[in-house]
Amino acid sequence: MSFKRNVLGVIAAIAIAFGVAGTAGQAMAASVVDDILKRGKIVVGLSTFVPWAMRDRNGEVIGFEVDVINKLAKDMGVKVELVPTAFDGIIPALLAKKFDVIITGMVIKPKRNLTVNFSHPYAYLTVGMAANKKMAAKDGLKTKEDWNSRSVTLTIKRGTAPGETARRNFPKARVRQFDDDAQALQDVLNGNAHAFLTSEPKPTHYVLDNPDVLYHPFGRGPFDPSASAFAVRKGDPDALNFFNNWILYHELNGWLKETHDKWFKGRDWKSRLK
Repeated sequence: MSFKRNVLGVIAAIAIAFGVAGTAGQAMAASVVDDILKRGKIVVGLSTFVPWAMRDRNGEVIGFEVDVINKLAKDMGVKVELVPTAFDGIIPALLAKKFDVIITGMVIKPKRNLTVNFSHPYAYLTVGMAANKKMAAKDGLKTKEDWNSRSVTLTIKRGTAPGETARRNFPKARVRQFDDDAQALQDVLNGNAHAFLTSEPKPTHYVLDNPDVLYHPFGRGPFDPSASAFAVRKGDPDALNFFNNWILYHELNGWLKETHDKWFKGRDWKSRLK
């Protein structure tokens, strides 16, 4: 009887093991990559950041991010649908399955990684400042310690990594948040705030475009080097595997660097904007 019970126990354990394995196999098979290939279209969530993604004079979205997305789609043999989304709501929208993947210069951060999975990095960036010359001179802002003051007002785009940069480096300063870069920059140009913190090369471009008003108080991009990656929903190892290897492939053949340099080191694209 004992032997029979043992045999039945072993059989039950094997059945359970196979059942679990089968369930896991089915779960693993349900990859967003399969969905993309079946529908013949990749749906991508992104936010507008110059020169990652921006509207040209015809209303089309252009930029480094768009080139990356189009190349990815071409390699997959599918079409593209872009879903412009406010940055502070883009992860909830991914989790709600509004799109397949986030490709928007999103910085890898531990808190975000608790909610989504990140691919290998495909781009790197730093945070810089475009500051109002007259306001900085009037308030005697020279050293980093001078900028860490309650009398200093900084602007950022809502929900972005430079907010953490501001809090860590200038905890005493007041921080104003805006829904887009243009508003945050205009506040500084109008003399309502001392500086706009955002990822390079935007601060450098703003200074070049407004040399009589703006300057780099600490040089180009001195804060918070970071890495950007694709973001996908958790529980999809096949998607991560594909995106990781796609990034590696185009790092090794030089396409990512060449495309990044076109948008971040050159400015020929500026004539296409509004």
